[in-house]
Amino acid sequence: MSTPLDQDFDYAVMLKLNEGCKIYLAIDPINIRRSLDALAALVSDVIQQNPLSGHLFVFRNKAADKIKLLIWDRNGLAIDCKRLERGRFKFPKLKNFSHVTLTQQELDLLLDGIDVLKLKRFPELDFDDVT
Repeated sequence: MSTPLDQDFDYAVMLKLNEGCKIYLAIDPINIRRSLDALAALVSDVIQQNPLSGHLFVFRNKAADKIKLLIWDRNGLAIDCKRLERGRFKFPKLKNFSHVTLTQQELDLLLDGIDVLKLKRFPELDFDDVT
């Protein structure tokens, strides 16, 4: 008999964010051993956001095999960490930017190891009527 623990675990399921929650990805790598308070200071200084805003902040190490997620959760800061046993996360390489914002879908793809910058969407269309 199969149990839920026998099935493949989907990491992204754990990250159900509130509507209106923005996701900020820091571009430059950090020392991944940083504490909650040190990450909160980076949010203020580098991303220039309030770490208590309820938005999600994503940081990576230089080797791109570890990430840390920081979020204010009702009554305290929460942190999550993921380490890849093989391979590397695919992060955008952007000069002159301290951070980028991601959608929930882009974060899920990033956590799955997919390079979101190589994906192309159909352009958004805006019509006045349906004829």
